[in-house]
Amino acid sequence: MNGAHNVRAVSGVIRGDIGSSPEGHSSMKTSKLLVAAVLAIALGAPIAGFVANMGGAQPMTSTEVRVPFLHGFPTVQIPSKPKLSSLERATEWLNSPPLTPAALRGKVVLVDFWTYTCINWLRTLPYVRAWADKYRDQGLVVIGVHAPEFSFEKNVDNVRWAAKEMRVDYPIAVDSDHVIWRAFKNQYWPALYFIDAQGRARHHHFGEGAYEQSEMIIARLLAEAGVGDDLVSVDARGLEAAADWGSLKSPENYVGYERTQNFASPGGAVLDKPRMYQLPARLRLNDWALSGDWTVRKESAALNKANGTIAYRFHARDLHLVMGPAVPGTSVRFRVRIEGQPPGAAHGVDVDERGDGTITEQRLYQLIRQPKPIADRQFEIEFLGSDVEIFAFTFG
Repeated sequence: MNGAHNVRAVSGVIRGDIGSSPEGHSSMKTSKLLVAAVLAIALGAPIAGFVANMGGAQPMTSTEVRVPFLHGFPTVQIPSKPKLSSLERATEWLNSPPLTPAALRGKVVLVDFWTYTCINWLRTLPYVRAWADKYRDQGLVVIGVHAPEFSFEKNVDNVRWAAKEMRVDYPIAVDSDHVIWRAFKNQYWPALYFIDAQGRARHHHFGEGAYEQSEMIIARLLAEAGVGDDLVSVDARGLEAAADWGSLKSPENYVGYERTQNFASPGGAVLDKPRMYQLPARLRLNDWALSGDWTVRKESAALNKANGTIAYRFHARDLHLVMGPAVPGTSVRFRVRIEGQPPGAAHGVDVDERGDGTITEQRLYQLIRQPKPIADRQFEIEFLGSDVEIFAFTFG
């Protein structure tokens, strides 16, 4: 998640673009008939025309679906023939024996690049999980390629825990060294690659949204007749619920000095050395600051003594924090305040109404989910113990 904010989620196919015109940022409000008509134009009739004369062709970028805060790097061309052979170089496989191109021949494959602390990926998970369940017996193989962003996500035990906790039960290729990522020339989390039974890339989608479109492409590649009204229905809750894009005015921000923005503690940050920090008298929107004894590192900020605080001025329904104990297997209690008060009804799933919570794993924690009206508010979290590492803020 290299913080490529305010870019657009991209969908594309090899020959012909699949457009969509959502009202809003991530919701698909186009009728199924309109989407089906666009698909028919894009995919061609019959579907074989979709890949005619494909040799050596590169995917084309379609009309873009606007979804803020897509995680990743600048877009590059996507190879028309994905490097499925790179799956053989996975660090480890979870939920499945190793899958090879030979084993996948004749199957429609959906490759989903993810990392378990990415809120954008988490909000797509209900749909990917539903597709895997619905179409498994019809020939679809969903492969989640876990390509870590933070160093702790390279720990296979952490990935195994996250997969169980998040109910990711389809095959997972652990890509701790980003070998598969580079072979696909991938740039984003989340990223979906739709591969036909001949092993050819037919479509890709980067970011959130366009769920009906994606499912209809799966159905076409499975040679189902037409597009019916029985697309999957999901009930996304908690971390998986769609963002409130209309109220979202705070982009993701990292805490480590390599990629952070808007750090506002007086005197700035001292890199890789302990320092006592103070909160400023006032924070502007999307500014953040530290109070207490912290060490600001390249990837994170580490609390050296108990009762350290982080403050952030934000404008969003949801506030999440990627964090964890510095020593695996330990826990640290914390207290959350919004505008100086306990969050009450605005508490997230990982805190109670009083604002009390406990860090137990290195993961993404939902700390605030506030009811409307949404306004600029100051968030503060105080850690009652030391040895905590903080990595990134995300919003929804």
